[in-house]
Amino acid sequence: MAGRVVKRAFKYRFYPTAVQAEQLARTFGCTRYVYNRALAERSRTWSQEQRRVTYSDTSRMLTGWKRDTETAWLSEPSKGPLQESLRQLQGAFDRFWRKQSRYPQFKRKGHSKDSATYYANCFTYRGGQIRLAKQSEPLDIRWSRPLPEGCAPSQVTVSRHARGRYHISILVEDTIPEHPPTDRVVGLDAGITSLYTLSTGEKITNPRHERKDRERLAKAQRALAKKKKGSRNRAKARLKVAKIHGRITDRRRDYLHTLSTRLVRENQVIAIEDLSVRNMVRNRSLSRAISDASWSEFRSMLEYKADWYGRRVVAIDRFCPSSKTCSVCGAIASTMPLNVREWACRCGAVHDRDVNAAKNIVAVGLTVTACGDGVRPPRT
Repeated sequence: MAGRVVKRAFKYRFYPTAVQAEQLARTFGCTRYVYNRALAERSRTWSQEQRRVTYSDTSRMLTGWKRDTETAWLSEPSKGPLQESLRQLQGAFDRFWRKQSRYPQFKRKGHSKDSATYYANCFTYRGGQIRLAKQSEPLDIRWSRPLPEGCAPSQVTVSRHARGRYHISILVEDTIPEHPPTDRVVGLDAGITSLYTLSTGEKITNPRHERKDRERLAKAQRALAKKKKGSRNRAKARLKVAKIHGRITDRRRDYLHTLSTRLVRENQVIAIEDLSVRNMVRNRSLSRAISDASWSEFRSMLEYKADWYGRRVVAIDRFCPSSKTCSVCGAIASTMPLNVREWACRCGAVHDRDVNAAKNIVAVGLTVTACGDGVRPPRT
């Protein structure tokens, strides 16, 4: 069976020694400093001179910072992670200029994941062991699954989460065999009560991971708020809050991976709605439930897995009246409040709101597949 060569990341947990942990802490601090200082320089240059600073300009700035006696400590870590932090900043500005994200923000110590990326010239991979630049011992990695045979890593990213765990993400080129073709298609209607409703009538249960730990999280956050800033007790309380958030995130991601893998394996075409989650979370009544559902993350999983395995994900127009349209005769109801879960069409068909929407989504998705984007049912 034909396979596709893709760049794929394998993530593992590792346990650094005391010396390695100290070296990584310095590296994380240096990458954060370089990112923030370059961001400040780019912002100042634009506000005062109306001139854009490029990646090449910030790279030359980095060379000067290393030669400055006050910031000579930037020469201690490997140069690779520092250069990568400048590339990440350039990518953030590119997304901002394309209006895909907000203006880049400064990184704060302890408020985001620390990470450092090493390219092939900044680490060695021999005998199943990885040794980072300027480190004498290899990393103690827990190999939960083997890397593809004959694939040499092109880059690795080490990270430390707020809960104190270290992970390494290893990027390799892997050949992924495509799934056998199938004639099955499915439409997905996103929801809160049911995470997703399929056009087949199946409703995927919403585990509501955040709600299960809401009381425990609130208690930990109240305890954190009472601790004195800068104290060791506050650091312990913050770690406890981070661990609860981490458990919620891990369970949610595992559930979405299982569901997305199953849908991609079973269906040739998957039709979804092009939802504007950023605008939807502005609804204070539903923002917490929508964030917990992670519709955007699930869509991302579907798209890259479909690309790997020879499937197709079709996103239909977000303004398509999928809930108000009868999937039998095509008539469009004048109104459809959210509290209406079942409704009867004038043709006599009785619909479950979510199942009917999923059927319309797959119908429009197939039309888009055949005729191109921008196809919507007539408003008759």
